[in-house]
Amino acid sequence: MFKFRKQLSYAVMVFFLSVIAYGNPVIYINQIGFDPKSPKIAIIGTETPLQNTTFSIIDSKTGKIVFTAKVGNAESVDDWKLGRLFYKADFSSFQKTGQYKITIKNENQTITSPSFEIEENILAKRTISSIVHYYNKQRANTPEELEADKNILLFGSSKKVDVRGGWCDASGDVSKYFSHLAYANFVSPQQTPLVTWSLINTSEAIPKQLTEWKIKDSLDNEAIWGADYLMRCLSDEDYFYMIVFSYFDKNPAARRIVGLKANSITTDEYQAAFREGAGMAIAALARISQWKKNGDFTSRQYLEGAKRAYAHLLSNNTKYDDDGKENIIDDYCALMAATELWITTNDAFYKNEARKWAHKLENRMTDKGWFRSNDGNRPFWHAADAGLPIVALTRYLKKENDPAEKTATITVIKKALDYNLAVTQNVSNPFGYARQTFLYNDTIKDGFFIPHENETGWWWQGENARLASLSTATIEGGKALGLSKNDTTQKSLDVYASQQLSWILGCNPYSMCFMYEFGEKNVPYMHSNYGHGSERGGISNGITGKDGNGDGSGIDFKMEDNGNEWRWTEQWIPHSAWFLQAITALVQK
Repeated sequence: MFKFRKQLSYAVMVFFLSVIAYGNPVIYINQIGFDPKSPKIAIIGTETPLQNTTFSIIDSKTGKIVFTAKVGNAESVDDWKLGRLFYKADFSSFQKTGQYKITIKNENQTITSPSFEIEENILAKRTISSIVHYYNKQRANTPEELEADKNILLFGSSKKVDVRGGWCDASGDVSKYFSHLAYANFVSPQQTPLVTWSLINTSEAIPKQLTEWKIKDSLDNEAIWGADYLMRCLSDEDYFYMIVFSYFDKNPAARRIVGLKANSITTDEYQAAFREGAGMAIAALARISQWKKNGDFTSRQYLEGAKRAYAHLLSNNTKYDDDGKENIIDDYCALMAATELWITTNDAFYKNEARKWAHKLENRMTDKGWFRSNDGNRPFWHAADAGLPIVALTRYLKKENDPAEKTATITVIKKALDYNLAVTQNVSNPFGYARQTFLYNDTIKDGFFIPHENETGWWWQGENARLASLSTATIEGGKALGLSKNDTTQKSLDVYASQQLSWILGCNPYSMCFMYEFGEKNVPYMHSNYGHGSERGGISNGITGKDGNGDGSGIDFKMEDNGNEWRWTEQWIPHSAWFLQAITALVQK
C-alpha cells in the first residue's frame, strides 16, 4: 500500500509540474525576491503568441495593482526544442519594498506567478542562515562517522590516520572530497576546501550584516569546523589526503582514504595537487589564521600548515597531477593559495608567487576572451567553478598595488567578462542562461550546457554551482573594472549576474526553485546513510542538456530516472558555497 501511495504521489507531482511548467501560459520568476535597485526580470512562457500583452504587479497584502508594463518581444530557444515562446517581463524600475505577484490576462484567463518579495539584501538576509544550517547538518559527525574516520586506513596500506570532521559531499553521498574528478585533469571541482574558504570569505566580507542577522557566530563556527578538517587531512609528509570514500557502503568500516578514478575505482593516489583541492585548502587555512580564533587547532597551526603544504607542492605538484602537467585549474587554485599567504604574511616570497600564478593565468587568455585550459586548444569550461579564475584574480587585486600588475590583471578580467556576455547573448536567450565555449569531437563549440561526453567518461549534472560561480565572478569582476552604475556594460553585467541566481531560484523552464524548502516547488527529498539527506538551504544540481546528447545540447530535468535522478535532484556542497559567494558579493555592492 505504501509503495502504491508513493507511486501515486509521484505521478500527481509530475502531473502538477507538467501543468505548471508547460501549461499555457506560465510565469517563471525568482521565487524568493530581489533587491530594490537590482534587475528584476520574469519570463512568460506560452505555446501560442501573446497579443499586445501587459503584465501587472499585484501587492499581495492589498490586492492592488502597483505597476504595469508591456511584455517584451517573443523569443524562442531553438536549441531546447520546447515548442514555446518566451516573453520578458522587466520590472527593474519598480523599487518599492513589499510582497508581490505578477499577473497577466490571456483569453479571459488571469495567470498568476509564484510570490516574491522586494527588500534590501533579501537573498542574503533570507538564505544565509539556512545555508549555514545546511552545512551544519552535512557535518560528518554522527557516531558512526566519527568512530570510523578517527582511525581510517589509507588505501593499499596498513597505516591509519585521524581525519574526523568535514562535510558529507552530497545528499546521496556521505564521502568527503577535496576534489573527486582528479583523474580527468580538466574538470576537477573544488569541494570541501571551497566550502571552508567560502564561509571564511562571507564572514570577513559582511560581518556587520551577519551580526545584525544573528548568524555570524554560527557561520564562524562552521568555518572553523572546516579548517580543522583540512588540518587533519594534512599528512605528516605535508600533502593533503584527497578523499575519504564510503564506497556507498552502509558499513562505516568500509571507508578508506583513496584516490578515485571513474566508476568508483580506488587507488593509492590520494595526494592532492593544487587543482585537486590543495590550493583552496591552503588559501582557507592561511585566511582563517588571521582570525586568531582556535578550533581543535590554533590559528598559528593553521598558518604553519598552509605554509608547509604550499612549500611541498612547489616541489611535488606535477607528481600529483594525474597527467603530470599543470593546467588552468592548478593556476587559479595556486593563485588563491599564494594570494592568501601573501595577504596574511606580507612576505615578499608569496608576493612573487602570487604574481607568478597570476601571469600564468593571464597568459591563458585568448583573443576571443575565453581561457585556454592547456597548452593546446581546449577552452576552459567547468561544471562547477567556471567563475573561479576571475574570482582568484579579483582576490589577488585586493593585495596587489603595483600599477602595471593591476592593469594587466584588470585587462584580463575585462576580456573574460566581455566574452561571458557575448557568448551568452549571441543567440536568443531570454532566461540569460550563462553559455560557454567548449571542445567537442575536436571542434570548438558554444552551448548552454556542459558536454555530456567529456574527460570524466560519465560525469555530467545540473550546473547550479557553475551559474552561481559566474554570478560571483561577474559581480566581483565588475567591481574591479570600476564602471559607473549607469555604464552600459555595468548594466549588462548586473542583468547577467541576476539572471543566473534567478534561474536557480525558479526562473527556469521548469519553475523549480532548487534551494530546498524555499519557493513554491522543490525537488523530492533524497536520503543518505547515517541519517543524512536533503536539508533546508541546500541546492540541488539542477537542469542539464538533453540526456543522450553528447554535446550537451537540448534541455532536460528529471525527478526520477531509475537511480540516475541524482544528476538533477541531488544536493551538492559546492552549489550552496558558490551561491553564498554570489549573495555576499551583492551585499557588498
